[in-house]
Amino acid sequence: MSSSPQGWPAPQQPYPPVPPPPGAPLPSANTNGLAITSLIAGVVCLVPPLGLVLGAVALRQIKRRGERGKGLAIAGMVLSLISSLLIAVGFATGAFGDALDGVRKVKDEVASSHSAFSLRTGDCFDQPGGTAKEQEVERVKSVDCATPHDAEVAGSFQLAGSAYPGVPAIEKLAEERCVSIGEKYSLDSWAVPENAVTFYYHPTAESWRQVKDRTVTCAFAAEKGKLTGSLRADGTTLTADQLTYLEALNAVDAALLKEPEDDPETDLDGNVAWAGALEKTLGSSVARLKGHTFAPAAAQPVAGVVRKLEKARKHWAEAADAADADTFWEHYEPGYEALPLDLGKDARGALKLSTKAPVEPTG
Repeated sequence: MSSSPQGWPAPQQPYPPVPPPPGAPLPSANTNGLAITSLIAGVVCLVPPLGLVLGAVALRQIKRRGERGKGLAIAGMVLSLISSLLIAVGFATGAFGDALDGVRKVKDEVASSHSAFSLRTGDCFDQPGGTAKEQEVERVKSVDCATPHDAEVAGSFQLAGSAYPGVPAIEKLAEERCVSIGEKYSLDSWAVPENAVTFYYHPTAESWRQVKDRTVTCAFAAEKGKLTGSLRADGTTLTADQLTYLEALNAVDAALLKEPEDDPETDLDGNVAWAGALEKTLGSSVARLKGHTFAPAAAQPVAGVVRKLEKARKHWAEAADAADADTFWEHYEPGYEALPLDLGKDARGALKLSTKAPVEPTG
């Protein structure tokens, strides 16, 4: 007998365990975990072969350990087998591949869908419903410029002020600014297709107020059909020879477009001033072309253009000194004849620029 602390009785021996009454059930066996997992794998169908493997292992464990779950394991194996057969049939018939292609297509469409507010210079995109009609747009689909597309972003500008200026005022400003932005984006106007027109997105009263939208996005858009290939022709894409040539000739074109609406009989001073400005522009363009060293293949064709510009310059200098309308007209026609619509076609070919002159507007 063992001792115990003073004042405390010695501990009693424990009673023997009471046997279960006759007929009472023994404690139930555990359900095999792999059997449950096999059933889940068979139902979910993520990896059908996994359900088969887990079910087979579960049956061996159940037999060895006396666990429950044989029915679960068998059910999981059957479901996994059915799933495997369906997938095999899908691959054999192409149905599964078509389904995957559909998923990929949806994924690609979602990935290529962007907010119209996120468009940047140089982006090519498709607009839901096309660009032929005016509509409010929230999202567009970005596409490779080499593929057919509705439009290409040429640039953007910000509107000033805190109060919404109204649609007419915005459209008037956009039509002016976007033309200029487009000309700078695509310096080679000969390469711009006939179906390309100026297009722009502008803030609505709601976007102005809710998201502080102040951006007007300018683009080239297809008036009919689609555009294919980028229209970008600026300092980021042109060679030094191409850039020098186009900027010199474009300056002349811009000066020609400033011709007064009234004839010299009505506005002699205005026409004389315009002729003087044109003569100065021709002088600047000649100096720029002469000051640049072109590649050997383009040197002679460009020199031919320079000679025509110098000839035209003399006539416009005389027109700028005209004291009357008759004298002005005397030099007006020769001045224009020295600058035909297809001026520099040979030089353009040598510089690998478009050689198709734009269609002269009629009416």
